Amino acid sequence: MIEAAGLTRTFGSVQALAGLTFRVEQGEIVGFVGPNGAGKTTTMRILTCSLPPTGGSARVAGFDVTESPDEVRRRLGFMPENVPLYPDATVDELLRYTAELKAVPTAGLSAHLDAVVERTGVGEVRGRLVGNLSKGYRQRAGLAQALVGDPEILILDEPTSGLDPSQIVEIRELILGFRGERTVLVSSHILGEIARTCSRVLIVDRGRLVAEAGPDDLAGAGDLEALYLRLTGAARGRAGEAP
Repeated sequence: MIEAAGLTRTFGSVQALAGLTFRVEQGEIVGFVGPNGAGKTTTMRILTCSLPPTGGSARVAGFDVTESPDEVRRRLGFMPENVPLYPDATVDELLRYTAELKAVPTAGLSAHLDAVVERTGVGEVRGRLVGNLSKGYRQRAGLAQALVGDPEILILDEPTSGLDPSQIVEIRELILGFRGERTVLVSSHILGEIARTCSRVLIVDRGRLVAEAGPDDLAGAGDLEALYLRLTGAARGRAGEAP
């Protein structure tokens, strides 16, 4: 469902991606981790058709992100780290506007949005202004926004960033509920959450895939952490690298 083959991306003299290759199969929840500057955000921007690659290719749901960006966007829900929510809109207005942007058919739209609201737990704040929501509810609203249009693929960048422990658990359960139903690529610096949520983890460093961690490697958060630190040398300096 998601495939990157030899992806490269440069920003001037900085090489953010250096031949990145990986696959995410249908129905998988896959973690995407690496130090700051490893190329995670650049990769997600390419997969969501907001940034072209310098070289290599990427396909989402069978469509090339460069040749068929509109087809990719129709099948994709994206939640960036800093979710672009309109503070002066209510949650319901935000979701309806998102549906309009995604060209979701009006027939059955209300029922679809009701299902999204129920799934993400924003029902009790549906009529409130986004700008007045807590951080946890803003994250939920961002996830609801990504689900509008019923995409088969979700790309989530730091979905639990800034949340308290109980909110993290709630978002984790939401993501786990997608297993087998949607294909999910999720990035996070909270390795314990990645270990609990994902069946497989891709570890990137300096724009390359350095390891894949499977179920045997994810028995505990400490196992993933040890592997991550050993492969990335995360303590070393990274001045001058792109995000």
